Amino acid sequence: MVLNNNDRQLINTAYPMTSIDWLTRLIGFDTVSRHSNLALIEEVQGYCEQLGLSVDLTFNEAKDKANLFVTVPAGANADQVNHGLVLSGHTDVVPVDGQDWSSDPFTATIRDDKLYGRGACDMKGFIACALTLLPQAVKLSNAGQLRRPLHLALSFDEEVGCLGAPLILADLKARGIAPDYCIVGEPTNMTMVVAHKGIAVYRCRVHGKSAHSSLTTQGVNAISYASRLIGYVDELAEEISHREDNDSLFDVPYSTLSVGTVQGGTATNIVPNLCEFTFDYRNLPHMTQDDILAPIKAKVAELSAQMQARAPETGIELLQMEGVPAMTDNDNGELQNLISALTGDDERHKVAYATEGGQFTNAGIPTIICGPGSIEQAHKANEFVKLSEIERCDGFLQKLLDSCTVSA
Repeated sequence: MVLNNNDRQLINTAYPMTSIDWLTRLIGFDTVSRHSNLALIEEVQGYCEQLGLSVDLTFNEAKDKANLFVTVPAGANADQVNHGLVLSGHTDVVPVDGQDWSSDPFTATIRDDKLYGRGACDMKGFIACALTLLPQAVKLSNAGQLRRPLHLALSFDEEVGCLGAPLILADLKARGIAPDYCIVGEPTNMTMVVAHKGIAVYRCRVHGKSAHSSLTTQGVNAISYASRLIGYVDELAEEISHREDNDSLFDVPYSTLSVGTVQGGTATNIVPNLCEFTFDYRNLPHMTQDDILAPIKAKVAELSAQMQARAPETGIELLQMEGVPAMTDNDNGELQNLISALTGDDERHKVAYATEGGQFTNAGIPTIICGPGSIEQAHKANEFVKLSEIERCDGFLQKLLDSCTVSA
């Protein structure tokens, strides 16, 4: 997207004028989740404020990270901020540690028809296109031609548990703002994703009792009991894969359980007194955590009772480490139809990975996912987005804005 001369007059030339230039600027901010994102947020805040927009920030507890929410108001008097459409993106990116990059990951590099850099597709490409759209939206707003508000939501810490978006949503609720729809711009090759699975991550700590391995009856082997519980998790995973209510539109059509890490023991000749393992649950939207938690908790109680019969101080802890809700397509049919009409593509997709989309749908905001680039490039060395994908996203957002104008 390239601004015309009238749009250029709205913004200071210190800011980028095209989506590619904005993406280049955004990649230059090292917003790996363990770092602050404030420099990027302040850059966007300055850009929005010189467009005459009021910016709302919500911070993490340490005040070193912030979400940004800004509204281009609608109506004849350009004063309507309720309802409307949210364009949502996360500002954080995953680390580059240990990856073999062909160029500096925090310097955008164009080779052939691809732009390389950390966050190029996940998901600064979409944010760049949304920022380039803002001057046109402001121009329409100032002329009283915007029928519905256009909101931009930028979050922190999506990559480490979707921690920022709930603060945005709580702030909107407190301010009485209820958007009609949301588009999360995760990389989908500009196809429409209408639902995704939820994710919950658990840590299990099995506390046994140490003894010399020649005197096993005097101890309680934490690894042995952990292995029994791990075996049960695997059995439960097999069981839920054969449910009759699985959804064939997902690439993996059933909810999954997977053990990810195991740690335990100090020496071969010591009965271990501690074993820890983690597992994650990826649930279809119509399933809940209770579908697997109830039977797992029952198994934990059974095994703990066996352990405590031998040593009262033993037992098993089950701790939830992370949880992101599934995104459902129950209420987003109208939005799907709008996107299909604008893109000419009727195909709907459902995916196994989780996004902030589930948090928006949980807040009562119908949501779809659609953005430039491929999820297959995300998190990898030499992450890239095709220039043609940025062009497609620009065209899509332009049509979306046109649909919000009085003349549309």
